Amino acid sequence: MKVLIVDDEEMIRAVLREYIEFEDGEADEAQDGMEAVKKARENDYDIILMDVMMPKLDGFSAVKEIRKFKNTPVIMLSARGEEYDKLFGFEIGSDDYVTKPFSPKEVMARIHAVINRSQGAAGPKRDVYEFEGLKIDMVGRNVYVDGERAELTPKEYELLFYFVENRGVALTRERLLNQVWGYDFYGDDRTVDTHVKMLRGNLKEYRKFIVTLRGLGYKFEA
Repeated sequence: MKVLIVDDEEMIRAVLREYIEFEDGEADEAQDGMEAVKKARENDYDIILMDVMMPKLDGFSAVKEIRKFKNTPVIMLSARGEEYDKLFGFEIGSDDYVTKPFSPKEVMARIHAVINRSQGAAGPKRDVYEFEGLKIDMVGRNVYVDGERAELTPKEYELLFYFVENRGVALTRERLLNQVWGYDFYGDDRTVDTHVKMLRGNLKEYRKFIVTLRGLGYKFEA
C-alpha cells in the first residue's frame, strides 16, 4: 500500500505516516497542492490523502488537476465539514471526505475501504452479480428479486447495470444522463430521478442499495 499524504501541517503528515508504516505501508508526503500534482504525475500511488486548505494550490484544485491524468483514489481531509464542501469534493472526483479533527484509526479504515472498492471496480466484470436476494444477470438482461423476475424497462436495466458496474462510486445526475441516456439527450435531472424512483419500486426492499446523495446524485452501495 503506497500512500501520498498531502497536508501543509507537518504534525498531521507525521501522525498519518506513523499509522501507515505501522501497517507496513509506504508513505510519501507533499506540503501543498502543487507538489501533490507533481508527485502524482511522477509516481503511482494506491491512494492520496488530500487536505483542502493549503498554500499555492488548494486540495480541490489539486484533485481536479490530478484527475486529468490519473484515477488514483482520493480521500479529502478538511476542517470544513459543511455539506457543500463534501458534495463539491465528491463532484470533482474524490472518493471519500473526512472532517478534521479525525481519528487516525478511522482514516486507516477508510483507506482500506476505498482501496478495496477501487480495486474491485477495476477488476474484471462479471456476468452475474448477487447482492443478498437481488440477482442481476448482465448478459441475459434479467433481474431477480428474491427469486422472482423483475419486469424492468430497457432504460431501467441500463441504469441498474451502470449503477452495479460503478458500485461505491458517487454518480452525479449529469454523469448518469450522459452515460445512460447519451450526450445528445435533451432531458434534465428529473429524468434521472423519475427512473430511479421506478427502478427502486421494482427492486422492492433492495431499493436500499441505491443511496441518494443529497444535492449531487446517487451511489450503489452493497
